Amino acid sequence: MSLKQQLTEDMKTAMRGGDKDRLGVIRLILAAVKQREVDERIQLDDTQTIAVLEKMLKQRKDSVSQYTAAGREDLANVERAEMVVIEAYLPAKLSDAEVDAMIEAAIAETGASSARDMGKVVAAVKTKAAGRADMAQVSARIKARLN
Repeated sequence: MSLKQQLTEDMKTAMRGGDKDRLGVIRLILAAVKQREVDERIQLDDTQTIAVLEKMLKQRKDSVSQYTAAGREDLANVERAEMVVIEAYLPAKLSDAEVDAMIEAAIAETGASSARDMGKVVAAVKTKAAGRADMAQVSARIKARLN
């Protein structure tokens, strides 16, 4: 079952169960997926759907930090609840050891030797770790490794 089909089924289940909060977040996800499909005139596969979910998750993280800084914990808690639902549809996160192993393999594969080669390594790791690791942290690790 594709990720979009899973989202649709979970939306129906949330409707039947009366889980309004979860239903609202799933509808937001499906709307974002549909918007991207309409904008680009394509059918999204699971990888592209995961990219949409990651973008939504990043937006929520940014909102939480802004709401917390402004002293609006009520709004921050709403965003955190949405993050929990979104994260449920993302693949399991990689451990630090797995990320380090991927970085080492990418460095060996690309022949990177300095910070100048960082783009090649990031691109190689990104294809393997898409949706399973925070690429900002991965990029920082690659930079530290190559320096």
